[in-house]
Parts: sequence; C-alpha cells; structure tokens
Amino acid sequence: MAPCRVRKLQSWRVPLARFTLGLVLTLGPVALAERSAAADFSGGVVKIGIINDQSGPLSDNSGPGSVVAAKLAVEDFQKATPDIKVEIIFADHQNKPDIGAQIVRKWFDVDGVDMVADVGNSAVALAIQSIARDKNKMVIYSAVGTTEIGGKQCSRTGLMWLHDNYNLVSGSVRRLVSQGYDSWFFIAADYAFGRNMVEVSQRVLAEGRAKSLGAVFHPLGNADYSSFLLQAQASKAKVVAFANAGEQLVTVMKQWHEFGMNVGAQKPVAELMFLTDVHAMGVETAKGLTTVTAWYWGLNEETRAFGQRFYKLHKAMPTAPQAAVYSAVLQYLRAAAAAGTDETNAVLEKMRAMPVDDFYARGARLRADNKLVHDFYLVEVKKPEDVKTPWDYYNVVEKISADDAFFPLSQSECPLLKASAN
Repeated sequence: MAPCRVRKLQSWRVPLARFTLGLVLTLGPVALAERSAAADFSGGVVKIGIINDQSGPLSDNSGPGSVVAAKLAVEDFQKATPDIKVEIIFADHQNKPDIGAQIVRKWFDVDGVDMVADVGNSAVALAIQSIARDKNKMVIYSAVGTTEIGGKQCSRTGLMWLHDNYNLVSGSVRRLVSQGYDSWFFIAADYAFGRNMVEVSQRVLAEGRAKSLGAVFHPLGNADYSSFLLQAQASKAKVVAFANAGEQLVTVMKQWHEFGMNVGAQKPVAELMFLTDVHAMGVETAKGLTTVTAWYWGLNEETRAFGQRFYKLHKAMPTAPQAAVYSAVLQYLRAAAAAGTDETNAVLEKMRAMPVDDFYARGARLRADNKLVHDFYLVEVKKPEDVKTPWDYYNVVEKISADDAFFPLSQSECPLLKASAN
C-alpha cells in the first residue's frame, strides 16, 4: 500500500474563555443560556481534517486550495470568536479508497478530529461515509458527485455542501435535448463518480425521449484518449459528453482539438468542469464549452472580494469546491460555537437550525437528505477576445433555481427519509 501523507497546516491557538457578546451578534439572536460559560470542546480544541487529492489529477480543483479556503474560514470565524481554539490538519488520499479510509479512521480514533471536509472523490467518499456513520462523526462533502451519498448511502452525519451528479446534469441535459441534441455518447472516468454520472445522464435522457448511443470508461489519470474519441466520433451522436474532470478533462479536450473534432458536427459537453480546468486547457480550447456550477468567483462583488483574497495566498482564483469548503468549515465552526461543544449530535442540531448566509450561498438550509439546497448556474466559457481580466472565463447563461436543481425528495432513496416517516 502506498504511504499516506498527512500534514498539519497550523493551529490557531487562543485560550478558551467565556463566549463574548460579539459572538452573539455574529450568530444572531441566540439566547446566552444556550452557550456554556466553559465550552465543552474535546481536547480543548475544535479539530478539522481536510482530505482530498493533494497532488494528483484532481488536485487543482480542490487540493491545497481547499486547505487555503479552510484557513480563511478559520480566520474569519476567529475575528468574532477569538476564544475558541481551532486546528486544521490535511491529508492526501491519492484517490484511493483504502488510503482515505485508513487516514480518516485514524483521525477519528487517535487524532481527535471532530469533522472531515472536502474529500473530492466519489469512491473515497463512499468508503469514508460508512466510517463516519459508525463513529458518529461528521463529514461535509465538497466535490463529490455520486448521488449515492445523498441516496441509498446517505447518513445522518454526511452532508453534501456543493453538488451531486443530478444537480450537474439534469438541467443542462434537458436544455440541450429541447434544442434538438437528442443523441449522446459518453466518455467517462472509470470509478464511482463517472459511472454514476453516466447513469444519471442516461436516466434524464430517457425521460426526455432522447437516446444514449453508448459510453466508454477510462482509468483515472489516463493520458491517451484517441481510442475513446474515435468511438465517440463513430457513434455519430450529436453530443459527446465528458463525465470526468481535472487533468482528465483537460487532456481529452486538448486531444479533441488535435484530432480536429472541434470543427466537426458533434457538440462537446463537459458535465463537470472546474475553473482550473479551463485555465489549464486554455480558453481557445475551452471556448463554447458549457457546464453547470454551484458557484463562480465573478458572480458579484462579494464573490470577487473573496476571489481576490484567496488569490493572494494561492495564486489562482477559487473553484466552486474550494468556496464550498470555506462555507462548510465556517458554518460548522459557527454551529459548534452556538452549541458550546464539538459533540456531533449537538453541532448537527445547530447546523440544521442555522441557515447558511455567506458569499457562497444566501439563506440556504440543509434538506432532510442532508443536502445544502442552493442555486446553480449554467455557464459557458468565453471566447478568448472576450476575456478582459485573468480567470474571468465564464458567461452566466442562466440561473438554475434550487427548486429545479435538486432531485425531488419524494423520489429519494435516502434511508433517513424512510426512518423519519416511520
């Protein structure tokens, strides 16, 4: 087994003391009686673990940038709450479920980690979900696409903060089918995320009386996509959809251009694309690609302000997963402060009661299946001549309301819903 790499970013060490009036004002009108004068934090610290791909094919969209985002969340939290000590540690799961499970189990059993955030790989997420459930520890998922986490494998302690594959494909697939793009071929990553995304896409296509003409699956970190592209071309599908991301999407799109497929009749669609993917492949290659995202740094003044702050530390604008990590960590810390403890059940109760109200999402709440319900955006990559400032790559085509973006609760297979109904 490859060695797991765990690193400590730093501790923000301040003495525990009674809660201040400033905290009350920050968190809203919560009664002082709800907070213990001597807050009960295990080990005297709130300890958060960020786990993701730190150096591999998915590292640009989360990776070290998610650690930066978590650090900024802690800084903002402690401006109002300097009396609570917070520690961030992080690790590289190398996109391997066994390594991810090993790290998180040790974090919970030995290192006193209270909450895990990000993850960024569906196969690793499914492995971690069962551990967190058994140990009654919270995990907040950022860039995890499989619908299983919020469906059959949903857990009381597993929260989805960013998206799942239904959010990413349902609106864009329906929109393209309505425009006459009624035959699709898929090139997808061969692990839980890619297979689930194809399955969800094919289900939406069938509902719209459109056709899937096939799918091919490539290994994670694949370098040569020629055979996959030739199969897509031979299918004569109107749409070639890519159910991959990061380095994989960048490489396959560059080869799409090298083979001259960009001037053909088939329309390429990136079912999951991050801002860093566009930056890596170049706007000339990415121009015209559409994707659905939960967040973009250029949406408004607030998002641009965070983007500039993040850029100073990371030298790249934040992706949607990195913004989601900031929001999740900050909300968790606010909930722990309101509860006066890092005990999972108490913090979960506060997280359900407190709306998320930050630059990432306004007035968003956790649904019964533990999904944070917020709006999404259909975006299109600009033409090179329309990019006026660095990293300003997207035109927002339309806003997808939360009501339209999420899988109906009435059709959910989440066991939490069945338990609450009994």
